[in-house]
Amino acid sequence: MRDRGPNGGDGEPRAAIEVNDLTVAYRDQPVLWDIDLTVPPGVLMAIVGPNGAGKTTLIKAILGLVKPAAGHVLVFGRPYLEQRSLVAYVPQRGSVDWDFPTSVLDVVMMGRYGALGWIRRPGREERERALNALDMVDLTDLADRQISQLSGGQQQRVFLARALVQDASIYLMDEPFQGVDAKTERAIVEVLTRLKDGGHTVVCVHHALQTVPEYFDWAAILNVRRIASGPVGEVFTEDNLRLAYGGRLPFLRSGTEG
Repeated sequence: MRDRGPNGGDGEPRAAIEVNDLTVAYRDQPVLWDIDLTVPPGVLMAIVGPNGAGKTTLIKAILGLVKPAAGHVLVFGRPYLEQRSLVAYVPQRGSVDWDFPTSVLDVVMMGRYGALGWIRRPGREERERALNALDMVDLTDLADRQISQLSGGQQQRVFLARALVQDASIYLMDEPFQGVDAKTERAIVEVLTRLKDGGHTVVCVHHALQTVPEYFDWAAILNVRRIASGPVGEVFTEDNLRLAYGGRLPFLRSGTEG
């Protein structure tokens, strides 16, 4: 059996994610078209592009949540279903029913169900892992609070903590900074940087172009097709961004997205 982890049989680092010739269509309308993308291990990558560019669809295709019309995705050299224990997912906050009656700690411990299975109940070890994750996102004092009582930024940090307890190799995040306050954004950036420094791969759908060079070291620029991908210093250029966004780039100079 081949190695499931980040290294190939020869010990060389294997790509964390490989997207090959990927096309996804909704009602015969292409959302992603012939995408080739390689994500190296240990990078903190932003996926950027205009509304409708296919950013969220790309994340869902990697996770097998949408069926491609063509192409395939590999996670450390194998199909996602064989590697799902290596991947953690933080969806958009708006996709969740936050009125569900459960506590912050219980939500975070749900991140351990993949390792436990649905028969075993979380025990002391899972509780300790969850509390450690809440400490990383500065929410320990809210562990017993109902999730419906949290602010939007606090809810986003709960989602991040739930992903952290999975001990994944790859973290996929769909707009983790959307609708959060400055304190939460700083906390999330610190956690993502710690994950990267620990050798994890982090991929985030991201909208605020002005913070890409500050927060990320790798980028993929999409608009249905892949415009460019690679180190931020090489691909995050005005020419590439104009190919994706057209002429509407004043926010790169003014510091506010328009």
